[in-house]
Amino acid sequence: MLHIGCHLSASKGYLAMGKDALKIHADTLQFFTRNPRGGKAKEIKEQDVEAFLQLAQQNQFTTILAHAPYTMNACSGDTSVRQFSREMMADDLKRMEYLPGNYYNFHPGSHVGQGMDVGIAQITEQLNAVLWPEQRTTVLLETMAGKGSEVGSRFEELRRIIDGVELQDKMGVCLDTCHVYDAGYDIVEHLDDVLDEFDQIIGLQRLKAIHLNDSLNPMGSHKDRHARIGEGHLGLEAICRIINRSKLQSLFFILETPHEKLEGYGEEIALLRGCYQEA
Repeated sequence: MLHIGCHLSASKGYLAMGKDALKIHADTLQFFTRNPRGGKAKEIKEQDVEAFLQLAQQNQFTTILAHAPYTMNACSGDTSVRQFSREMMADDLKRMEYLPGNYYNFHPGSHVGQGMDVGIAQITEQLNAVLWPEQRTTVLLETMAGKGSEVGSRFEELRRIIDGVELQDKMGVCLDTCHVYDAGYDIVEHLDDVLDEFDQIIGLQRLKAIHLNDSLNPMGSHKDRHARIGEGHLGLEAICRIINRSKLQSLFFILETPHEKLEGYGEEIALLRGCYQEA
């Protein structure tokens, strides 16, 4: 079965978000833990969360994905920004305990001229400060496009971060198809080779989720501009190959394609279910 959903707004609460997912025949979803361009988080209403969890169970939702705000930068050159990032992640992970057994995804950050080694060390320092043994959330490093001084556009960089984390059983990776393509990994013509490289460097057992996006720019552009499915440089045929790869079929896929209305995601989900082949 194809487990697929999209990024949804949590502004009206968790139950409303779950109902939106059902409208587009999704069985998973992604949401921002707080204002993506700021840092403020809404108060969690336990009754709303319980209603969502009940709806998710009744409709056989798979794992869902929380996304950290874009303002988080664990390897900023500014000490106050790093402290703000640490506090946000620590608070987010505490809030995620209301949704046990799910995933929390974040962009590793940009080292802003400090160098890759310093950036990686600062990211692992933050993770070691906020993770705790009893937490029920798995934290995912997102593969990045390599824009500017981003950390995480190469699999080796993600592996180094994981190697520096003390509680490695709490860590995983979310692969973004637009980002890896923009980073120079040819998932159109050499998907199996890329997956083998990921397995050798990080381990496919660490791959927990996929952001399924087309790319407005050609391979190796380091731009990070998402396109609708089939309207970018990856193309529908390549994306259908991705969701049908046996190595990936146990994962869930999240659309982050540019749509103003919910129906646009519904159309993409229907399109992808149409090209999915049961194993």
